[in-house]
Parts: sequence; structure tokens; C-alpha cells
Amino acid sequence: MRRGVRIACIPWLERGSLVVIAASLLGTAAPALGSVVAAGAKHSSGACQDVTQDAFRSCQNQARAAYWLALARCDNGGGTGDNAAAARAAKQDACDKAARQDLKDARDQCSAQLAKRSEICDALGGGVYDPTIDPANFTTNIDNPYALLTPGKTFVYEGDTANGHEHDEVHVTSDTRLIDGVTCVVVQDTVTLDGVLSEDTTDWYAQDLAGNVWYFGEQAKQYSDGVLVGIEGSWMAGVNGAKPGIVVEANPKVGDLYRQEFSIGVAEDMAQVVGLNQSESVPFTGAFANALETFEFSGLEPDSTEHKFYVPNVGFVLSIDDQTGERSELVNITP
Repeated sequence: MRRGVRIACIPWLERGSLVVIAASLLGTAAPALGSVVAAGAKHSSGACQDVTQDAFRSCQNQARAAYWLALARCDNGGGTGDNAAAARAAKQDACDKAARQDLKDARDQCSAQLAKRSEICDALGGGVYDPTIDPANFTTNIDNPYALLTPGKTFVYEGDTANGHEHDEVHVTSDTRLIDGVTCVVVQDTVTLDGVLSEDTTDWYAQDLAGNVWYFGEQAKQYSDGVLVGIEGSWMAGVNGAKPGIVVEANPKVGDLYRQEFSIGVAEDMAQVVGLNQSESVPFTGAFANALETFEFSGLEPDSTEHKFYVPNVGFVLSIDDQTGERSELVNITP
């Protein structure tokens, strides 16, 4: 269910607390994201900005490393036949040019990530994100009305994309897994594109005693023509500094801003509550007017945002891509 856009900056999440306190509870509404950087505000200092700067340097170094590796491949290119030398030179020139463009694009993306992460730091504050996770405060009985993860249920979503018709089945298994000391429910998320497997992800969830649903990681696999081509976005709480985040709050309020996952450079999804009685329509429920609506985004993908809708006692029903307008709609729940 954590499909979509994929840091450490929530000072009011006290180390002994399991509940994310939103900016609105501090006496002011959470600032609209995009306004801080756009207004030219000075970025706050602190651990969050330190993380942002370190991640930026890492991104730049990775871009340079990829560039030199691309040049090595270019140098190993070849040409055959009577015009081998000319063919090799032309091929290498084109290859070098493509490598330089890729380097520019990668550096631009690093800069965009820097700006977005800095904006998030200004919105949330300068502290570290370090929730204390006490296994005794968690349960596998996930009954939050916005995220009912009952073992045996399968949520089916469909939508048309630029690449074809997407069919997504999210199956809540009866299996559990111990993640960072917490027993989590295992959820299997399988996506096909025009009938061909494109994604197969295992997600891990648990609910705290206050009713917040936490996300403890995912094992993500991407496929092309039936062949495994990547594991992008995979992370696990407690490994390499990764921390769990909240997928759905127990008592959401408009303006609440919170982290959904935290693995630097891998998974940095954020969400902000924008409405509690929102109207939309999907095939399974028909029209509804009581949905929780969240705006979801990531410091890793600054240009990718979406809106999600959760209907009480049903769960997640709809996501809308802000850039393309593509919709993934709940079409069925089985059994």
C-alpha cells in the first residue's frame, strides 16, 4: 500500500513518544510546502540541514562516479569493418556526449533534492528524526479505520498509465516478520502492466497502541519482460540507520505533516493531511464525501507528488498523480 512517490527533521516527535505531533499542534498551521524556498527564506541550522548537506555531497559524488564509469564504457566501444577507426571515433564521441548530458541531469537532480530537503527541514524544524520504538507498544491487529489490514483481505486497484493498463493487488497475509524488534504484518503488493509483472513488493506494517499505523520497510522488486531488473526503494527499519514512519495517523488533522519512511537516499516519503471530508468516486465504493486526503511527496523525487484518499472502514481507495493526472482506483476487495 506504500506505492507512489518515494529527513530526519521532526523535532516535536520526542524520543519517548510514538505519536507524530503535527505542526498545527504547535499553535500554527503547517506551512504550505513550496512556500519556504520560493519565498527565499534562510534555511535553519541543525541536524536536519546537516543530513541534507551530507546527502547532497553523496549525490554529487555518485553522479561523478557514474560519469567516469560511463566514460570507461565509451572508451571500450569499438567499430568493425573497413571504416573501423572512423566508426569507433564517431561512436565514442556520441557516447561521451551522452555521458556529459547524464552528468548534467544527475547534478540538476542533486540540486533539486537539496532544495526540497532544505524546504522540508524549514517546515519541520532542525532536529533529528529518532522515534523510540518499544515493541511492547505495537500490535499486529491493524484496525485503524483508514488502513484496515485484516489478514486474508486483498485490495485490487486499477488505472491507465502512459505505459499501459496497471493492475495492482495488495494482499494482507497472515504472516509476520520481526523488524527492528517489532512484530509486523506482511503485506504482498503485486503490480502488472498490460498483464505482465512489473513490480512485486513485500511491505511490513504494525500499529501502535494509539492507533497510528507504522511502516517498517519494504523489499521491492522491479521487472521487465519477466526479468528482475532492480530492487530500488528497498529498505528495512533498523538497518543502515533506517527508521520507521507513520502511514496513517490515528487522529489526522488538516495540516499534519509527518514522515512515512526514512532511509537516507533510498526512501524519504512524506505526507501532509489536506482534508478530512473529501469527495471523489471509485468503482468499489462509488461516490464518497468522507475521505481523508493526503498530499504525498519525497525529498528524493522533488518533481513527483500525488494525492491519496482513504475512506473510513474501507481504507486506501485512490491515488492521483499530480503531474500526469493518472488515477489508481480501488475496484474490489476480496473476500
